[in-house]
Amino acid sequence: MGERPPPLYTWRVIDLHTHSRASDGTETPRELLAAAAAAGVRVVALTDHDTTAGWAEAAEAVAATGVALVRGIELSTRAATPDGGISVHLLAYLPDPAHPDLVAAMDRTRDDRVARARRMVDLLAQDHPLTWDDVLAQTADGATVGRPHLADALVAAGVVADRDEAFATILHPGARYYVPHYAPDTVDAVRAVLAAGGVPVMAHPRAGRRGRVVTDDTIAELAAAGMAGLEVDHRDHDDVERSALRGLATDLGLLVTGSSDYHGTGKLNRIGERTTAPEVLDAIAARGLLEVLHP
Repeated sequence: MGERPPPLYTWRVIDLHTHSRASDGTETPRELLAAAAAAGVRVVALTDHDTTAGWAEAAEAVAATGVALVRGIELSTRAATPDGGISVHLLAYLPDPAHPDLVAAMDRTRDDRVARARRMVDLLAQDHPLTWDDVLAQTADGATVGRPHLADALVAAGVVADRDEAFATILHPGARYYVPHYAPDTVDAVRAVLAAGGVPVMAHPRAGRRGRVVTDDTIAELAAAGMAGLEVDHRDHDDVERSALRGLATDLGLLVTGSSDYHGTGKLNRIGERTTAPEVLDAIAARGLLEVLHP
């Protein structure tokens, strides 16, 4: 008695990684769900960076769009290494948004993102026509300034053609303008998500073009700490990487997800271009504290 009945997702197209203007997407949460509906996606996870600010508007759009909503977050974390750490993005599905450990991690990360963005603007302004006001003009009200907003300002200034070019060149972690920001330890973040009743899944674990990636041993350490899955089907993984990740997930008993990492017009990614199997969403829904919101 009291157990949640198993949801019936067998007919649904499921995309478990998207972004709205609450972080670095180009659409409002309502527009994002409408885009999902137009693309034939029937379950979407809103996973803005280090914030739950878009959840309420997305929830209000569920009935009108007919798209079920998985409330989530993409947490910026750093896995410990002898040379200073490697950036890891951790998807947190269906957690308590008010849990103090989770709130503390998000608040500190967002605050440091702003300071970091200002430092990057100062460096970029030495060589390019860019000001802090230019960046703010590309940032939605309430959103935390990040590299995508710097990229949009550089596009508007004619420095680069699009976000992809900006991230591949002057905003790349190897560029002299790049400044790191605070991020909690990945193991600590996994534990915070679990404490908040959420389901932690590593986003694009082999996306090497974004920067260095963690080893299989680190993934095993995170699995031992309670990480639930790996985002395997992602446009930043090739066939060889997807095959290796599926094998690793099998060995470690991890869930395998697939997602678009959609940002509206901010990236080439198309909503629903990679999807998650229904039985995997069933497993996530069974483990999460919050329920999936249905039309």
